[in-house]
Amino acid sequence: MKKYFDALTMCFSMFCAIPSPFKKWDEEAKNHILIFLPLVGAVIGGIWTAAAYLLRLTNLPGVICAAILTAVPFLLTGGIHFDGFLDVTDAVKSYKSVEERIRILKDPNVGSFAVLYAILLVMIQFALFAGAKPDANAFALLLIPIISRSAAALCVTTMKPLGTSEYSKANPAKMPQAITLAVILAAGIAAGFIFLGRYGFVSVAVLAGYCLSLLRAVKSLKGISGDISGYALTIAEVCGVAVFALI
Repeated sequence: MKKYFDALTMCFSMFCAIPSPFKKWDEEAKNHILIFLPLVGAVIGGIWTAAAYLLRLTNLPGVICAAILTAVPFLLTGGIHFDGFLDVTDAVKSYKSVEERIRILKDPNVGSFAVLYAILLVMIQFALFAGAKPDANAFALLLIPIISRSAAALCVTTMKPLGTSEYSKANPAKMPQAITLAVILAAGIAAGFIFLGRYGFVSVAVLAGYCLSLLRAVKSLKGISGDISGYALTIAEVCGVAVFALI
């Protein structure tokens, strides 16, 4: 049980900016980190949902509320997934050889493509929140990070990694984790339709957005990595927000 607790705390330390009193790194537990990624998503989604409901109780202008809701998921993750979005965008949009794209992916400098698409992505998410219906079911925001992280953990666990990826090492817990993550993903989508009605389509949009953007990046870079998964996750969550705002 200790290794699972260590994996849980390590997962929160890596993928969430909320301060944690537990910051121990255990090599024996690292193979179990991804199984707890949906739980990180549940915490982020819960705070996102609470923020949406609390903002409805205020007299703040709609654009300010939209700006806060746009910022919440980025602030709660410390921008870790958004960083992957920037890196992969620069690599994919370079349209160079595979080797050069991978070099760009690992380059710590931010290029012009990353800046442009980052601005567009944030603008789109802000505009969606600004245009959302006042009575939109904010519990749909709870689902978005859960589904995106379940899909991310499942794909990273099962797909071919880049040779330079931190996930390229053998993971003996791979198959049990994949089954568990698939069950969590399916349960999350089902729960969306059962409890939220038509807002269940938010989960479908997140999953579709993740898969399509991931396939684009994997096709370009010939493998998956943490950055590539973060890229797809970031796009997937905007897709979820789009359905939340427009349905």
